[in-house]
Amino acid sequence: MQTVEIYTSPFCGFCVAAKRLLKSKGVEFTEYNVGMNAAKRQEMMSRANGGHTVPQIFIGDNHVGGCDELHALERAGKLDTMLAG
Repeated sequence: MQTVEIYTSPFCGFCVAAKRLLKSKGVEFTEYNVGMNAAKRQEMMSRANGGHTVPQIFIGDNHVGGCDELHALERAGKLDTMLAG
């Protein structure tokens, strides 16, 4: 299974929804809270090609995007394949 990383901030409903989907699939992920961590926020923006909203989700080396993109992959039946690597 691919590694999954998600950049989040407190009180973010989209972050909660993305994490809920991943958890429902039994996916373990590493979460980085960028709310009060400027260095992590810079890292996120660099990895996400300037993306500054949360969540920013990475599966393996692939930048998925945010919550909407993650759910779109699920609806299209592509998320499981990406997670399997």
